[in-house]
Amino acid sequence: MKTLNLGTRVVLITSLSIIFSVCLILFIAYGRLLNDFEEILTERQALQASSIASRVNEELSIRLNSLGAFASTLTDGNDLLPLEQLRFAIGRQPGLEELFQGDLLIFNSYGVAISENRFVPRRIGTSYADRAHFKRAMAADVPIVSRPIIGRRTGLPLLSFLAPIRSDDGDLLGLAGGTINLNQRGILPDDLDPEPGTLLKVLDTGHFIQVDALKPGLPAPDLPPPGSDILVDSALSGVNAGVVTDLAGKRWVYATQHLDRLGWLILSAAPYAQATQPAKAWFQNFLWASIVVMVPLLFFAYLLTRAATHSLSSMSEKIHKMTTDNASNTRLSITGTTETRNLANAFNAMMDEREALDTLKSQFVSNVSHELRTPLTSINGSLKLMNSGATGQLPDKASALIKVALRNGEHLQALITDLLDFDKAVSGKLSIHATLTPVAEEIKKACEGNQTMANQYGVRLSHEHTDSLTAFADPKRLRQILNNFISNAIKYSPRDGLIRVKAKATPAGYVRITVTDQGDGVPEHFVPNLFQRFAQAEVGSSRAKSGTGLGLAICQELAELMGGRVGYFYDHGAHFWLELPENTPSARKPS
Repeated sequence: MKTLNLGTRVVLITSLSIIFSVCLILFIAYGRLLNDFEEILTERQALQASSIASRVNEELSIRLNSLGAFASTLTDGNDLLPLEQLRFAIGRQPGLEELFQGDLLIFNSYGVAISENRFVPRRIGTSYADRAHFKRAMAADVPIVSRPIIGRRTGLPLLSFLAPIRSDDGDLLGLAGGTINLNQRGILPDDLDPEPGTLLKVLDTGHFIQVDALKPGLPAPDLPPPGSDILVDSALSGVNAGVVTDLAGKRWVYATQHLDRLGWLILSAAPYAQATQPAKAWFQNFLWASIVVMVPLLFFAYLLTRAATHSLSSMSEKIHKMTTDNASNTRLSITGTTETRNLANAFNAMMDEREALDTLKSQFVSNVSHELRTPLTSINGSLKLMNSGATGQLPDKASALIKVALRNGEHLQALITDLLDFDKAVSGKLSIHATLTPVAEEIKKACEGNQTMANQYGVRLSHEHTDSLTAFADPKRLRQILNNFISNAIKYSPRDGLIRVKAKATPAGYVRITVTDQGDGVPEHFVPNLFQRFAQAEVGSSRAKSGTGLGLAICQELAELMGGRVGYFYDHGAHFWLELPENTPSARKPS
């Protein structure tokens, strides 16, 4: 490894990592996938067993409710109906006869059969009070169903349904009953047959018979002896679900559901192969897919690693040294591959741009100082003379225009001074003379001062505010910020667009002034740099406007010096806002 270069080392490490990761993923994935399919198959068996149990319970509930409703009609509230009426009532129950296979009975309060809908020798007059389910029914207030019993007369497994007949005072007057012969499948669903390859058994744990195997005219089949059927033994062991292997070596996934009312155990089982077959099929597909993907991945990892690491180490060291030492006169040598040369060219161009930008900033401040201040002073002096009447009386309209021009000229001269003192503002040394300032008056002056520019660009200016609003601010600095916002809005508004200047008080104790236009707004990628010095969006494009890129940065510095802040958002047009404290500066930031 010590003799291998960086590219080879990276390729080997990457390749071995990919191969090891894929093998590990395959091994873990197959084990977990097999467990998942086993759990799914177990849940499916449990669901099937639970579904059969629910359907049997539903059949029991239907019969119990129907028998209870019939029992409530066999009393006048105090006593059992006369025998003739009972015979008439029991003979007119086609619905109940269908539910109970035509076998209905009425018993007195001592459990003696007194009426039946179908004649059976020696049944009338027989007492059944010694049966456990009769004792339970006599003490109950609701219908009950017995666990499977062997009929005294028929010797066949039966289900006995009993509903107590009680007076209005709650006294037991008798019982209404019905029976179901389990040899005729009784309450088991007709579609009990399981899916091909699976098993479904209904086990009577009281009499140890297999209920689903009952056939008409034949005795109830007993459960297989212990050890001869592993599935039955596992189900009777009390373990609700699991995986077992039968005597033939075949593995099964089973689940059971206990039916408490009847003491039945519903067993559903499926071959374990139903879990392994889909897992193996998925694993084979995943294995081939992994190989198909891994081979080109290793090849491309080799190519990309070799290409990326070649000649980059020395270049990265040079760039790091140039950036940390801030050596602006240092450049990268244009050698190596095309990508390396392009990187070197790009970095050198970036260094040239940085130097040019620094030079531009210095030249800009120098030009403001030497080229603008002197002529602007002369212009403002001439305007003052004209405004004072030194050149004669001017017409009213001309006088108004002179005043607007003089006001804007003086503002421009103040702006130039601010540009020269911008470094002082950044350092917090620029003086601010803040007082309680009427916001409405400053907004009105700002709109009037920019009206000529608005007319030139073909846009409209409007202002909305409350005359009583005041802000703790320097009026001159406030006007400076508003003039910047409004002039920007004019330049970037479509022709015939509307610019609105609104002011309102905020719940946090600040006055928010918002300048809204109908333009396209600031490009989203430029918003984070919007208030930085010498920043302009879309420089060099058809949308770029003339300027130094200092206006919004100055606005931000001035707002912070007055205890406020500025911001921007877009909502069907650009919205530039300024927040200033209503009374005195607060140490907390505006909300």
